[in-house]
Amino acid sequence: MKIRNFPRPFIPFFALIFRLLLAIIFLYAGIETIINPGDFSVAIYNYRLLPDSAINFVAVLLPWLEIIIALCLIGGINVKGAASLSSLLFLMFAIALTFNLVRGLDISCGCFGAYSGKINWFYLMRDLSFFCMSIFVFIYDRGWRYFFG
Repeated sequence: MKIRNFPRPFIPFFALIFRLLLAIIFLYAGIETIINPGDFSVAIYNYRLLPDSAINFVAVLLPWLEIIIALCLIGGINVKGAASLSSLLFLMFAIALTFNLVRGLDISCGCFGAYSGKINWFYLMRDLSFFCMSIFVFIYDRGWRYFFG
């Protein structure tokens, strides 16, 4: 028995919605952490995963990378590259969360600034959901022209 390929007209629509949601998430997170890089560096330090010499560098670089990813996703500029970086970042965040949840550390997430809530399993599931959305965008995004000719 042969399986038919049914048309999936909503897949590009969902890819666009996911792309814009990811852009909003990265834009908000980037702006919040740029405002207080010192507090963000404390949040990174509390994860105890990076050497002390790399913490300030990451605290300054990561928010700008998030904003660049957001702008690329919004503007449709190199969406596959932005989605790749997005999925890599969310996977990295999920690994860091898992590592510290297993260690039992009671620290701030630092996801949207230093005053985010304490790390928990919900945040891990959230980051893994964002990771899946990034992969979906990477695979199925067809760009603005698909919708607006």
